[in-house]
Amino acid sequence: MKKLILSIFIASISLVAFSQGTKHTELRHIVLFTFKDSATKEQVANVVKNFAGLYGKVPEVKKFEWGLNMSPEHLDQGFTHCFQLTFSSEKDLASYSQNPAHKQFQAILKPVMDKVFVVDYWVEPNP
Repeated sequence: MKKLILSIFIASISLVAFSQGTKHTELRHIVLFTFKDSATKEQVANVVKNFAGLYGKVPEVKKFEWGLNMSPEHLDQGFTHCFQLTFSSEKDLASYSQNPAHKQFQAILKPVMDKVFVVDYWVEPNP
């Protein structure tokens, strides 16, 4: 019994030490859009092309991917397009949002966008 308690105690200390020493290295920026009924397929395609074009123009963006919602659960509330960007720091995310290329993208997006939903989070390591 004492060995079991000691093992649990050591495991708990190790877990606490590991979690306190964990350094976050990837900050995810998730963006979902709905588009106005008046938006044409060409306008939406132009939004996607210009958003994807930020990767390479904005040095703070480490990774970029996107896709169309295809969930069979139908819980999307009308959000059709999902974009995921990866940054190294909150400072990089802030710089990205002020970058002239991002501002130009917003000018293309705003006339056709209906709603936007954004989530930012640090990637946590698997336990």
